[in-house]
Amino acid sequence: RCQGSLMVFSSKHQNSCFSFAQTECRKMADQLSQLESSIETIINIFHQYSIRLQPPDTLNKKEFKELVKKELPNFLKKETKDDKAINEIMEDLDTDVNKELNFQEFSVLVGKLTEASHEEMHKTAPPGVGHRHGPGFKEGGSGHGHSHDNHGHSH
Repeated sequence: RCQGSLMVFSSKHQNSCFSFAQTECRKMADQLSQLESSIETIINIFHQYSIRLQPPDTLNKKEFKELVKKELPNFLKKETKDDKAINEIMEDLDTDVNKELNFQEFSVLVGKLTEASHEEMHKTAPPGVGHRHGPGFKEGGSGHGHSHDNHGHSH
């Protein structure tokens, strides 16, 4: 586990705590939890597309379109074939109306897709006892089941 703590709700100390935690996390990358690794992957993918054109650390329309088409082909199947739909998604996310997405705006999409995928997993769950998940938006994927032992999820 990382030694530093992320203070995501305190803008006063957020940057210093984040950079400390990020440095410590990178040193101990082999010890990241599955969720921490997933979060780091989301950040890395955002950066992979956001550094191509100026200004860095934002996605313009072209970068966002490329990210959606290459990184979200299963979660946004219809939209990846429709540039107008991708543009509409970007406009909805662009809360400061500057025709670019910063990471905070992009993370809203990640959150919405995560929630939609979770709901889809429940819709496609095979019948059976317990709390089961289907494949969600994955083609031909398999879900998983787990029980609630009076304390939450266990796998």
